[in-house]
Amino acid sequence: MPVLTVRHVTTYRYRQPVAFGEHRMMLRPREGHDQRLFEARLDITPKPAELRWLHDVYGNSVAIARFGGRAKELRFDSEVRLDHRPHNPLDYQLEDYAKTFPFAYGMEEVPDLARSIERHWRDDERAVDRWARRFLRRDGPTGTLEMLEAMTHGIKAELSYIPRHERGIQDPVKTLRLGSGTCRDFAVLMMEAARSLGLAARFVSGYLYSPGVEGRGEARVGGGATHAWVRVYLPGAGWVEFDPTNAIVGNRDLIRVAVARDPAHALPLSGTWTGFPSDSLGMTVDVAVTSEAKPVVAARPRAAAL
Repeated sequence: MPVLTVRHVTTYRYRQPVAFGEHRMMLRPREGHDQRLFEARLDITPKPAELRWLHDVYGNSVAIARFGGRAKELRFDSEVRLDHRPHNPLDYQLEDYAKTFPFAYGMEEVPDLARSIERHWRDDERAVDRWARRFLRRDGPTGTLEMLEAMTHGIKAELSYIPRHERGIQDPVKTLRLGSGTCRDFAVLMMEAARSLGLAARFVSGYLYSPGVEGRGEARVGGGATHAWVRVYLPGAGWVEFDPTNAIVGNRDLIRVAVARDPAHALPLSGTWTGFPSDSLGMTVDVAVTSEAKPVVAARPRAAAL
């Protein structure tokens, strides 16, 4: 049960002082039985005229900042320390009726799950549907958890991870056609694949701990920035995490911050500014996740990539 520290620094720079509109931050991890927050610090420079906190419709913790005046630089420096408790995938206890696929959700669950089963991306040629059905067994019953685990490993094995610094999500059909994408693209592909099979799935934004950085174990793909994966609702086990970028089943090394039906609702940081387009000098993002035994890694400039 490691204690982890997450340092996340985002800096926007401009040629001349510009005005800042409202900025929305989703940087504070969600608390629960598998992760508990000890400390949280958020420093914003210049200091906002107003900073308030709220919980959105999904229960995510959101900070909203409003500014007065102008500046040539806007910096968000977040640091959190939390107790992270990994789940062993072998411990997931599904209800008997849900252990094999297909199954039907209970009537009392359907009203809350329906929008998470709905497809959000067009798939006119059913490319995602066909890809998802590759993981169904033809020689006997299909184990539900085994199918999703195979899908998670299939994305890692078949698709190439290529960081992309531009915002936005790649269409799942395009991800399959190109055979490559970022962690957010892989998460959306698996989310839509699970939905095509009638399963409730949601997008997750958060952080990734890579033990290999500290010489303690396996190196993970997608560190040094925010990370994305998917959750699928399985009766008896609840919402189970799947990270297709690293073939992780369960929450090991995954620090959950925001959960939403649509990735547009789980942006770590968004906002506006007023000035000439040529004023922008770009943005740098650095994320460092370290264990209690090691100091926080010094931040270095890095472009944001999910």
